[in-house]
Amino acid sequence: MKIKNTITTILLLCAGGLRSFAQQALPDSTYNFSLSDCINYAYLHQDSVVNAGLDVKSADYRVKEITGQGLPQISGSASFQDYLKTPSILFPNFEDGIYDVLHTEGVKGSDGNVIAARNSGESNFSIYQPYNASLGLTLNQIIFDGSYLVGLKASKTYKELSQRMYIRSKIETNVNVTKAYYQVLVSGEQIKLLDANINQLKQQFDQTVQENKQGFVEKIDVDRITVQYNNLVTTRENTLRLLALNAQMLKFQMGMPIQDSLALKDKLDDIDLSSGVAIATTDTSFYHNRIEYNLSETNVKLNQLSLKNTQSAYYPKLTAVGSTAESYQNNSFSQLFSTSYPATYVGLNLSIPIFSGGQRLNQVRESKITVLKSQNDLYNLKNALTLQANMAKTNYINGLQTLNNQKQNRLLAEEVLNVSKIKYQQGVGSSLEVTQAQTALEQADNDYIQGLYDALISKVDLDKAYGRIK
Repeated sequence: MKIKNTITTILLLCAGGLRSFAQQALPDSTYNFSLSDCINYAYLHQDSVVNAGLDVKSADYRVKEITGQGLPQISGSASFQDYLKTPSILFPNFEDGIYDVLHTEGVKGSDGNVIAARNSGESNFSIYQPYNASLGLTLNQIIFDGSYLVGLKASKTYKELSQRMYIRSKIETNVNVTKAYYQVLVSGEQIKLLDANINQLKQQFDQTVQENKQGFVEKIDVDRITVQYNNLVTTRENTLRLLALNAQMLKFQMGMPIQDSLALKDKLDDIDLSSGVAIATTDTSFYHNRIEYNLSETNVKLNQLSLKNTQSAYYPKLTAVGSTAESYQNNSFSQLFSTSYPATYVGLNLSIPIFSGGQRLNQVRESKITVLKSQNDLYNLKNALTLQANMAKTNYINGLQTLNNQKQNRLLAEEVLNVSKIKYQQGVGSSLEVTQAQTALEQADNDYIQGLYDALISKVDLDKAYGRIK
């Protein structure tokens, strides 16, 4: 036992060493991806998509399994028995039975007396040999079975369901990856704005310090700018950490190892936020493009097939059967297979349902109710998708308007800050006015970043709501 434990420990240590060596020998991968590259990578590596693809393969095997039930079913059999005590059957003694009949009829013998009855009991016979063996083949073939025909259609519909589930997982992955990609781009844009503000505030800080040394400004002016500068630097550091976290979230949504390096090709300027409103306004049959509606349609089909399967219980079932076998019997084991006794038959089995106590009738009624409920769910889903699309369109339009307004506000805040600086330098303004203008610019930058993110996300939601994500 100790030796076994020692060997196990050595193997585990070797496995751990090999794994560590492999991790050291293989450097982390580096990728430079556009948004479409990230989505395609996710289609191949995201576990939800991969598992959904495996479900499609499983459904294909399920279809073949159901189809195979209608093909000839052939099975073989073999048996061997060694009777230590052979079973016996009791038969009446026929010779004694003749005397019983003669006695009953009053027949007299040579001595002139009625022949006496005999009652010697029954004879013990065995129809088995001590050694028995048999080899056989049996065949069953469905000729007509309503449930099997419905099962074929249901299996194909089930495969269709798995394929649509696969599409839904890809759409959800597409949406999640796109939103995460945009989050990284927006965080990068926020870093740029913070850098610009820090640079110009650093210049202002240096200038104010020099003026304070020369006695032109008070120390409180230096302190105000120092507080703003420190806050901006802290905000930038926090944003950098969030940017790294957002990049990890993107890789997680893609199914990419977190330790891999990922650079983004696309820029915010490459994204056309103005497209989509016209199509959203004119497209009235968009719900047919929604995978959720397609899944609900498939569910209705499955319930209708379930109803047909229940109704098929009223139909008779006809199967063909056949069997062939070779039997062997002998008192000697060495001579068991010297003589065979073949037996072969073919036939038909017909099963006709007559009365089930009302079970089939109530099962059909229950299935009809299930179909009606699924049809009601489909109708309600259409209304829900329409409402969702209208909300997405409204959020998208509001997001664009808010973003445009934040852009204008940011430009105005920059202009106010520039004017405040000029007034302060010319002695007609105060440092407090400059500080307030700087704070207003920072707030305008934050509002712009939030508006930019909201607009991008609303565009993704709009594309999803109108079924434009394939």
